[in-house]
Amino acid sequence: MENIWTKLTSKAIEAAQHAYAPYSNLKVGAAGANSNGDIFVGCNIENSSFGLTLCAECSMISQMVLTGSRDLAFVVCLDEYGKLLAPCGRCRQLLAEFGDERCQVLTADGPAPLSYLLPGAFSSADLRKP
Repeated sequence: MENIWTKLTSKAIEAAQHAYAPYSNLKVGAAGANSNGDIFVGCNIENSSFGLTLCAECSMISQMVLTGSRDLAFVVCLDEYGKLLAPCGRCRQLLAEFGDERCQVLTADGPAPLSYLLPGAFSSADLRKP
């Protein structure tokens, strides 16, 4: 069976080919999988107002939620050439919403827990009243 990181890397590169990036020319793809091995992909979609740009991770999470999954276990983010990219701060928080402490992100140093990229993440536990 193919390694999960190899599968996700391939899917993310494929997704990046579909990115809409006329302003930055940085085509980004993201791929994630849940604990069942179901794979979800996304690409960045830029907008001339910049603030409305959707990151690849955002569209990946949208696909995951659309299919009924809420369990993010693995994440890869890279450019169209396969260079690993770190998710931006907004996307780290979005990933934390669906990935618990077991969620792994592929980094230049290898797989790392999402908490490595976003220590002390804000969560639904912070919204509970005392």
